[in-house]
Formats: sequence, structure tokens, C-alpha cells
Amino acid sequence: MEARTEPAGSESDTAIRRRAAPDGTARPPLVRELLLVAGLFLVYKAGRLLANGHTTEAFGNAHRVWDWERALRLPDEAAVQSVLLHGDGLAQLANGYYALVHFPATAAFLVWLWLRRPAHYVWARRVLAAVTAAALVLHLAFPLAPPRMLDGKGLVDTGRLYGPTVYSATPATDSLANQFAAMPSLHFGWALMVAIGLIAATRSRWRVLWLLHPLLTLLVIVGTANHYWLDAIAAAALLGTALAVIRLPHRTATTADRARALVPADRPALVGAGR
Repeated sequence: MEARTEPAGSESDTAIRRRAAPDGTARPPLVRELLLVAGLFLVYKAGRLLANGHTTEAFGNAHRVWDWERALRLPDEAAVQSVLLHGDGLAQLANGYYALVHFPATAAFLVWLWLRRPAHYVWARRVLAAVTAAALVLHLAFPLAPPRMLDGKGLVDTGRLYGPTVYSATPATDSLANQFAAMPSLHFGWALMVAIGLIAATRSRWRVLWLLHPLLTLLVIVGTANHYWLDAIAAAALLGTALAVIRLPHRTATTADRARALVPADRPALVGAGR
């Protein structure tokens, strides 16, 4: 019997099917993606920490942003926070959402796309990387103290009062996070990208409900006084720019044919079986 051989340098159909997602698109190598995402995160964290220490400039910019918002007739952040201050439980829930949902939700989003929609994963990863890089530049160029640090505005630091909080009590020397990097809000920018990405990658009639995630995130970041309205607007503008430049890949006839080719053909029926 003649042994079946594969052409040199080519993968077997079984290996390709094993690496391919349900839509037939090959997944990017897992180890490479983990290293890439981890590297981008470390570079971003290092860049944010480099921006620490600009206390005077950060507070000056904070008062400017506050005045801009009032000139634009945006709602007072204190009006949103007053809802949370009706009970300790609601404030703690908002603080927990701010501290615990941001990174896990984005990570789960990327993992699901890598497993089920690899083409969408590459697109989403590129968009998130572009938005994060642009945010880092803005953090360095425009240090901004969050509204919870402003005196006389009717706002309190709900994280310190009710917990949990991810920030140190001494912002100028915080070694874990740059508290003077309020604009843009990556909490909102990433949440909005998660919603847009899931809406683009799924076909459920209910997929528009994913927009509840950025909406809730917006209310939380403003209600806890960690961000201004303009921080979210700036994040949305950066995301919109990135989405305009980094286009979602379209499923072409070639990729559709390749996906069908990866599906094993049905076994032929045995002629005369059962006689």
C-alpha cells in the first residue's frame, strides 16, 4: 500500500482544522499573542508611571477641564455621585465594578475572539493597542487630576470611603498607578470597544445589549469621581479614529471557500448496506 505523503512545508488538513476557529479562520499562535499582549501592557504601565509627579500641572488642568464642562453645559459629576451616596452598598458595588471588571472583561473579550473569531481578534487587538498607545501620549502631554481630588466641587472619593479602591492615598508617589492620567478614560474606551467588537462578531438579535457595558462603565467612572465626562468623550474620539483607520476584515469568497474546504466531507454511504 502506498503511503500518503504531504508536500514539503505544508500542513496537514487535520493540523489546520485543529488550529482553525469555527469560522474556518486560522488562529494566531497563542504563545506569540500572550507575549505580545503582555508586552504591550507592561510598556503602557511603565509609560504611565513615567508621567507621575506632575502634581501642579495635573491640578491646573483639572480646573480647566471642570470649567470647560460647565461652559459646554455638561451635567455636574456630583449629580451622578449623589445617586451612589444614598447607600453604602451601591457605592461599594460601583467601586467594585470600577476596580474588578475593567481588565477581566477586556481579557475575556480577547480570549473569546481568539477562540471563536480569530479575524475579529486581530482587528480588536490592533484597535485596542492603537487606542492605548494614543492614550499614553495624551497622559504624558496632559496630566490630569481626577475629580475626586478637587476641593469645593461637592465630590468625594468613594473608593477610600467605602472600598474597594485600587489607588494609594498618596497620589504623587503611587507606584502602582498614575492617578494623574484621567484623560482619556481607558475604562470607558476599552468597554466601548468590547461592546463594538462583540456586536461586530456576533449575529444575535440581542447583541446591541452589549452597549450596556460601556454605559454602566460611564456611570461608574463618573459616579465614583474617577473621571470627568470629557475623559469619556476623549476616549470615544480616540476609539472612533482607530476604528476609521483599522478596518474590520470582511469575509471574502476566498476565505469562505477555505473554511468549507476545512470541513471534513461526509462519509459516503455503503451501497447495499443492510441487505
